[in-house]
Amino acid sequence: MTDHGLDLAVIGNGRTAALVTPTARIVWWCFPRFDSDPIFCRLVAGDEEKGFTDVVLDGMVDFQSEYLRNTAIVSTVLTDQQGGAVRITDFAPRHQQFGRVFRPPQLIRIIEPVAGLPRVTVRFRPTHHYGHPFKQHSSGSNHIRFLSEETTLRLTSDAPLSYIEREAPFVLTRPLHLVFGVDEPFQGVLETTCREFCDRTIDHWLEWSRGLSISYDWQDEIIRAAITLKLSNFEETGGIIAAHTTSIPEAPASGRNWDYRYCWMRDAYFVVKALNRIGATQTMEDFISYTLGIASNTNEPMRPVYGVVPIDPMHERTASALKGYRGDGPVRIGNAAAEQVQNDAYGSIILAAMPMFYDRRLPRPGDEGLFRLLEMLGTKAGELALEADNGIWEYRGRQRIHTHSTAMCWAGCHRLAAIAEQLGLPDRAAHWNSVADPVLHALLQSAWNEKRQAFTAAFGSDDLDASVLLLPDLGAIEAEDPRFRSTVKVMESELLRKKHVMRYAAADDFGLPATAFLICRFWLVDAWWSLGRRDEARELFVDALAYRNRYGLLSEDIDPQTGVLWGNFPQTYSMAGLILSAMRLSRSWEDRYWRG
Repeated sequence: MTDHGLDLAVIGNGRTAALVTPTARIVWWCFPRFDSDPIFCRLVAGDEEKGFTDVVLDGMVDFQSEYLRNTAIVSTVLTDQQGGAVRITDFAPRHQQFGRVFRPPQLIRIIEPVAGLPRVTVRFRPTHHYGHPFKQHSSGSNHIRFLSEETTLRLTSDAPLSYIEREAPFVLTRPLHLVFGVDEPFQGVLETTCREFCDRTIDHWLEWSRGLSISYDWQDEIIRAAITLKLSNFEETGGIIAAHTTSIPEAPASGRNWDYRYCWMRDAYFVVKALNRIGATQTMEDFISYTLGIASNTNEPMRPVYGVVPIDPMHERTASALKGYRGDGPVRIGNAAAEQVQNDAYGSIILAAMPMFYDRRLPRPGDEGLFRLLEMLGTKAGELALEADNGIWEYRGRQRIHTHSTAMCWAGCHRLAAIAEQLGLPDRAAHWNSVADPVLHALLQSAWNEKRQAFTAAFGSDDLDASVLLLPDLGAIEAEDPRFRSTVKVMESELLRKKHVMRYAAADDFGLPATAFLICRFWLVDAWWSLGRRDEARELFVDALAYRNRYGLLSEDIDPQTGVLWGNFPQTYSMAGLILSAMRLSRSWEDRYWRG
């Protein structure tokens, strides 16, 4: 198996999420929300043994860890040299209760002996304020409370609390149950409740997965990616975060360490598009509700990124108590991209909302009221389509008229014309076509570089950019157009690295990029498929699947030389790209059944 680097599973419930290693150490958990202070921060603590919980098995010689099929529940079996074994089941409760989804900011761990007399040590070392160990805790009959000025955390358990406090080994002779969460007395019998929550959470995910409309090929890969995307949806507000971590470097010692625990309009659009493609439309409806509150505030320009609660501040700072992933700091909190100009955000929201007006399954289809609100975004898209911005890759030191940003602004206005036709508003359709058409003309003229024989990253630029591969998908140009064919050919010669695809190869604010961007490979797969290069596209896609970690997950970046995953994790961009390409390349059910 490839050394993936980020060999982690994500567990969660749409409110909270945690990352688990193959030996059942929980190394990352922001509490109580995706973007909160990490109670478990070991992932970015360097060589410091703090911010985690685990089960240490004396004499361990083997471990096996996997998701329970079609769920977000992880089961790990640790085996010792005498054949003794322990099973650890980790999950965040999620199920129907009282007519709504029950998703508390809570993790549950069940530890069971499955063979012999395993001797274990249960360790629990939470942190607060980004890497500071708790200095104060108190014990009750069945719980330990950890207290700070900002946070109070409770561990409720039927395990021997004195052993946990002293990190003393003991022989595991019966199942133990640990509940991490808010400082509230646990309601109900602990063992019975944990078992019931586990069973109901399994049932919930099985039912959710059963409702997906997937292709015949790569079903397991699509289902795992879909569950991962769902775990990035903060359902309370509808925001969709880009990843669950902060400051996993894009490349070693690069300084490209960013906080991705926020909702980028563009990333969310890709997530919505992928989940819609397989019939999981609820996420789109929730996201549109999230964006309505933002878009209706006409006094402020649209930002490219927001917190899961949109009004929360996002000023960027560093966490001095955390040394970084593998000691590679800094660890950043917040993201200065919120202060950038990224004009593609306007088009992203309109494109994400477009199915609301066409999908007849939806209980609340888009109406004229929603259209009028989207028109406000379209007006800004039309005004900014040919203006300089920081672009899709968020350059910090320069602004240009980026091809992708212009294409997204055009696509937003173009889709508004189509929506107007759908609603029977011919005058508004004519208006939006009159806005869109000149933008498309300028795009195809000014983004084309005759010398390079390619559409380039920005107007008047010689730099290549993988985001240009999206032009046919957006409808800006036909894939068969000789200019697009030529663009793809030039990209193959300059952006491909051992089948991996760079975002761009030119130097940026941090120097030359060293790692490839995983979603860009899926964009090239889709481009080849559209160009009729079906076998090549399929081969490139299947090869990409080999770089998923043992749990079927991808991060943002990959080292083209070693295949090691880098960047924040799990990355929604990458998982969305996997779904969209798999659905495009797969054989149909009919083809498989009737033709073999």
